[in-house]
Amino acid sequence: MRVSRLYVDLALNVGRHIELNDAAGHYLRTVLRLKQDQEIVLFNGRGGEYRCRLEEVSRQRVSVAVEQFIDRSVESPLAINLGLGISRGDRMDWAVQKAVELGVASLTPLISERCVIKFDDDKKQQRQQHWQSIIQHAAEQSGRTHLPELNPPIALADWVDGQCGLKLFLDPYAKQVFSELNPGGEGVTLMSGPEGGFSDQEREYAKAAGFIPVRMGGRILRTETAVLAALAAVQTLWGDFR
Repeated sequence: MRVSRLYVDLALNVGRHIELNDAAGHYLRTVLRLKQDQEIVLFNGRGGEYRCRLEEVSRQRVSVAVEQFIDRSVESPLAINLGLGISRGDRMDWAVQKAVELGVASLTPLISERCVIKFDDDKKQQRQQHWQSIIQHAAEQSGRTHLPELNPPIALADWVDGQCGLKLFLDPYAKQVFSELNPGGEGVTLMSGPEGGFSDQEREYAKAAGFIPVRMGGRILRTETAVLAALAAVQTLWGDFR
């Protein structure tokens, strides 16, 4: 029988008895229909996971006993820092979810010239919370024990400076391909554009900051396809797909 796995933003220690918040309690009680004494796995994104047993499952509270720490990790040896051009609706959500499954270590939504989404401060906060929720659920599903870092949305021109490792940006007109490069153990910073790609000025910003344009075949890929294909490529060449 498959044991349910859940992210919680709590300190977890063997022997501790904890009460889950309303959202987590509702999910276990109403969606999964778990009962008292059933086993679940909790993790808090800081490494490892914990086998727990449900002590109480009621409308008033759901509490668990933390019984065993399991020191496991499925993290890639390649640190991937992703700058992701903000795209519309489901495309962005899907790209964030799959990027977590493919092992990114950090993710920054980028506001670019061809970004069709306009943000005020309230909207930025709402989208940040929405993407954080997607990251948490993707980590639950994929078995990750470290939660990728989600940075606040930032203008592309401000983000490119100060990045490190092998710095790449996706460009269907580039001459170089991934296999001609090597991160040399320093990790990869990958930048992928929104619908419509990068403007000429943004390409120049990136190159001035040390980013190398790379292409993937002769076809032009949709934004959500391009970023996932690129992540699969770098994991195959230098990460844990080898």
